[in-house]
This record gives sequence, C-alpha cells and structure tokens, in this order.
Amino acid sequence: MTTPQFGVLEALYHIGPLSLGELASKLLVTGGNVTYVMDRLEQQGLVERERSKEDRRVVKARLTVEGRKLVDGVFPQHATAIAELVRHLEPSEQEELRRLLKLLGTGIAPSEDPEARNV
Repeated sequence: MTTPQFGVLEALYHIGPLSLGELASKLLVTGGNVTYVMDRLEQQGLVERERSKEDRRVVKARLTVEGRKLVDGVFPQHATAIAELVRHLEPSEQEELRRLLKLLGTGIAPSEDPEARNV
C-alpha cells in the first residue's frame, strides 16, 4: 500500500464519506492525485464512489466493508509507530506538536471556515 493510498483510507476510516475535493484538501494533494489513488483503491475493492444526492456534481468516496477491514488491521500498527516516534517527548510537548501540525495543515490548505483555524 502506498502512502497516498493509506492517507485516503485513513481519512475515510476516521472521518467517514468525503467528497473527492474534501479528500484532496485534507491530504494536501491535487484533485488529480486523489482521482488516481481512488481509481487504484476502487479496483482493489477498498473504496467506492457515489454521486451526492444533493448535488450531482459532487462525488463522494466511502470505504467498502473490505476497506474497513483492511484499515482495522493496519491502523493499530500505524498508531504504534507514531507513538514510538514521539515517545521521547513529554506529554505537553506531544500536545504542542499536535497543535503545531494542525496549524501547519490548516495553513497549507486554507479553509473557508474561520473556525477551522482555531486550534
């Protein structure tokens, strides 16, 4: 599994169905990148696309049962690896790192929602 594939699966796992534009924004990639990754994941039966009933221009991505099973199996290892990387930081430093990374992410991909900048 590639890093972009894991990013899509992880976002859909934790957030739920998202439009392809929302995925691109959250992953800090272009729409073309998301489309390419979605094509591969869809071929593997891990995600599916569905047109929004409210706005037919919007295509939403969602995990399939197989996709959810896969993330259920690999995410604990990922979380353990992240915890291992930050283990030498004090809890307050870990919280500061989380806050700074969130701020960086919202600064790179500005949101139209002013509340999204409040970290």
